[in-house]
Amino acid sequence: MTWLRRSLLALALILALGGGTIVWFATSTRSQIDALESAVAQRAGATAPLTIGSDALPEPVARYFAFAFPDGPPTTIAHAVIEMSGQFRRPGTEAFQATTARQVVNARAPDMVFSADTPILGPIWAIAYDAFIGGHMQMRARLLSTITVMAEDGSPELDRISLRRWLLESPTFPVALLPGGPVTWEPVDEDRARATVRAYGAEASLIATFGPDGALTRFDAEEDGDLTTPYHGSGEHVSRSDYQLVGGMRVPMRFEIARAAGGRTYPFWTGRITTIAFAER
Repeated sequence: MTWLRRSLLALALILALGGGTIVWFATSTRSQIDALESAVAQRAGATAPLTIGSDALPEPVARYFAFAFPDGPPTTIAHAVIEMSGQFRRPGTEAFQATTARQVVNARAPDMVFSADTPILGPIWAIAYDAFIGGHMQMRARLLSTITVMAEDGSPELDRISLRRWLLESPTFPVALLPGGPVTWEPVDEDRARATVRAYGAEASLIATFGPDGALTRFDAEEDGDLTTPYHGSGEHVSRSDYQLVGGMRVPMRFEIARAAGGRTYPFWTGRITTIAFAER
């Protein structure tokens, strides 16, 4: 049963709830997300500042770091708080809905929390969040912040997908990609390199493509995605543009994230970063 179908079936239950009950559940859901975000920030603050390694880098990666850190990398960055807005397509649907989202991410290790609010039908909205902390993920979607219509917990495959998700998001906190951290690089050709993140006994890779100016313009998985899952997971493709200087780093403000299979991409989240803040240890 698709997420939308579950949502419509749950609507009858929601109509029976009083306004006070809905407000209580909404506050409870927000508190759960706040607690997860605090856990990410605490883990980031407890990790030692990055010591940049001396590994030889593929030429396009070295060009990217020169572009991303015009005055040298700020190695004391611990975590980032990112607000976004755009259009989101839920799994099993074709229509896009206006969506706002927030992401708190550890810049030193693969931990992150993503939460989003999106309308469903008229005044009915949903909040969805997923967290990957300490190598384990959880994913929830709730109608009116009240009725759970999707719940997924960690499995080896979902945890690996979540690890890849952190890597896919990393151009927005580029210190995570520096040598000496959890990511290593291998050359592919003059414009591409393979990034591999290793953490929590698992690893995930993506192929990075770089523009003439050094900007990281896209990340792509090397294997097709399973388009039948009730969740998008990390997606298999992201394109990024509109780089701006924030906190001494050039970060991309526009994005399009998509599933990919059979040589085609199927976008599901497209928009822009509205605010981004970096916290130091």
